[in-house]
Amino acid sequence: MKLTESGLRTAWYLLACLLAVFTYFYGLDSQHIPKNGDEYPYEHITRLTAASGKLLPLQSQLDHMRNTKPPLLFWQGIASTDHGRNWTLWDLRYPSVIYTLLTAAMLFMLGRKITGKLETGFVAALTFLAFFTTYRFGRPFLTNPPEVFWIFLPFFVLLYWRQAFESRWLVPLLLGTGIGIGFLYKSFALALPVTLGLSGWYLHQRNYRMNQFLREDALKVAIAVSVAVALFAMWFVLDPDPQAVWKEFVVGENVGKFDPHGPGYLSKLLWGGSSIWTYALAFLTNPGLLTFPVVALFFVVYERRRQLSNEEKLLWIWIAAMFLSFALPSQRSGRYLLDAMPAVALLCALNWQQISRKAFIASLVLAAALIVGIAFLAVHLQAAMPDARLYTLVFWLLIAGTEILALLAIAVPALTRPLVNVVALLVLLCFAAFLRPFDGALGNYSAQAQRYAGGKEVGVPCNFRAMDEGYRFMLPGAEISGYNEDQNLTASELAARYPMFTMQLSMNGSTRNGGCSACRIIGQRLDIRGRQSSAELKEMFLHGKVFEHLFVREVLMESPAGGKVMPAQTPGEICR
Repeated sequence: MKLTESGLRTAWYLLACLLAVFTYFYGLDSQHIPKNGDEYPYEHITRLTAASGKLLPLQSQLDHMRNTKPPLLFWQGIASTDHGRNWTLWDLRYPSVIYTLLTAAMLFMLGRKITGKLETGFVAALTFLAFFTTYRFGRPFLTNPPEVFWIFLPFFVLLYWRQAFESRWLVPLLLGTGIGIGFLYKSFALALPVTLGLSGWYLHQRNYRMNQFLREDALKVAIAVSVAVALFAMWFVLDPDPQAVWKEFVVGENVGKFDPHGPGYLSKLLWGGSSIWTYALAFLTNPGLLTFPVVALFFVVYERRRQLSNEEKLLWIWIAAMFLSFALPSQRSGRYLLDAMPAVALLCALNWQQISRKAFIASLVLAAALIVGIAFLAVHLQAAMPDARLYTLVFWLLIAGTEILALLAIAVPALTRPLVNVVALLVLLCFAAFLRPFDGALGNYSAQAQRYAGGKEVGVPCNFRAMDEGYRFMLPGAEISGYNEDQNLTASELAARYPMFTMQLSMNGSTRNGGCSACRIIGQRLDIRGRQSSAELKEMFLHGKVFEHLFVREVLMESPAGGKVMPAQTPGEICR
């Protein structure tokens, strides 16, 4: 009977892992996946560098946004898109998902190795994948997925093969190579937390005997970090314009983060969105739906602080190294702590049974509420578009199934812990399925409209740097120019600037052509606004005006006079 129960449990976790893989690949080509706006300039730099036919120097038309990151991410994008010939969001993003899944695989191996239990390995991997920040930053074309993998890799090696601590040359050289690759994705600034983390781990292994650490281990850390920095320095050697790399990346991108930009350093440390308190809170809220178990983890660990295993102590050292290192710059963000989230997920798995069931219940209640919210939006959006079938039966079965599983996990104590990660993943999948109509036929311009716009200049709304890059996937072949949507330009004003332009109108707007009676509508699509003003957010939450500010109808129009009546902006100028 025990073997049967064990087999069923293993089968359950295997199915959960398959669900996680499907969730991370589903909708990967969407314009609306949870992401960070930095994806737009990264796409821009990759596209222009690929078009140049050379890997270096990096190319960009954005002011102060050329050497914004080391070249490895852009080279990855060039390779995955076949030098820009397969220019799709899927081709740009799938390496990110592979990196994220490889990180989850490391956690599975560690959980099983440390406890000897297969279930702990599954829980560690699934917990990491169920974190909202993993989903948000682990899928788009960003530096975070490879950075998290390569920076956590040396700590995985030391934790999985404990004898690696004793290697004097080979392991430090190999660790330094992996760390250096991480630097070439993100920044040499990671040398500080890596140095602190490795030093803390080696020192802990010596029971904090400083003399022994200095005599036997300090050189190992120095070798690993030196190799990593040397690999990063190859950027300066290979780039034809190393002065620009120094000015734009080292000084502008890294040293500039210590500039408080207005208030003093101490003022920004204690107050505001970049304060140490907001930064510390982000550490707890990064997991999204699993925030409550993570908060409970801190209490559990404090209560049993004298009984922590050696592996747990090492993981907390790495978390502390990350937290302290990125608390120093004036610009602090919970995103800077992503490299520590694998350790947090593993610690959750190691303490899974000690974390109070109430914490999991809180997560499940929140998940159930979110599912109700998604269903509410889907019903009202469908009602607003009665002539189109936005959501199929499969979508509603997914919504209903997720809600039922959440309620079962709340009601049945034996199901709470095995189901909580699955429910969290299903909520992410439901959200992606809800957004799917915005990327299908209704959310894209028709093939006829795309052909008509090919080779023509098209003005598109923009409220973030290089946001116009997104339209190159929707209108391939068109010459895209961005205009500031905050200027609230009328259709007539846009018609005076551009031969063709897109304009966002409210879903229930009575003016079909935006007020330009002479303009010809070439195509239209359904869209969702990613940013709202504070006034609009207030109306959404207090007055229920969700559809007026969240969903829009975007029309592609042709100017009656072919535009250019007044000087147009340089392509992409307003999006810089």
